[in-house]
Amino acid sequence: MPALTRTERDEFLDAAGVLTRIATVDGEGHPHVTPIWFLHEEGRIWFTPRKESAWLGHIREHSRVSLVMDEDRGGSRKVIVEGDAEIVHELGEDDVWRDRYRRIALRYVPPEGADDYIQNTIDQPRVLLAVTLSDADVSSWRIPRPEEPRTGIWHRRYYVDGSKYAEEADGV
Repeated sequence: MPALTRTERDEFLDAAGVLTRIATVDGEGHPHVTPIWFLHEEGRIWFTPRKESAWLGHIREHSRVSLVMDEDRGGSRKVIVEGDAEIVHELGEDDVWRDRYRRIALRYVPPEGADDYIQNTIDQPRVLLAVTLSDADVSSWRIPRPEEPRTGIWHRRYYVDGSKYAEEADGV
């Protein structure tokens, strides 16, 4: 499985419309996964839960999260980020980071829709969170290109010894 280069990774994280799924753990130790909007800026993944979001409560108790970004169609690019979510701005500080909130919305809706969305939800307090990529475990992969070995679609550990792809991957 070829990893994305840093440039490929950043281009993918900057692509409009790509969702992330955030995984948190609730107070009983159960996993909780939620699809959310995000923004990749300044070497961080930024996101904004509302005051009553269950996953915000989870993060307040345990900041460790996993983020998964992948492509809807074709599934050729994937990024997983495992790290600590930092509360950058608390509830009530929305005006300080409203421009970033607008940039998040612009990744998913046209400008007039983003402005409407912000105006219609301005009275819903949010927290601004970020995961710093340089402090996190980041993995990525993509489907091999035609000129690359076809066995690169999976990691070698997935090929059963003696199978055609195991032998190809081992150069037999």
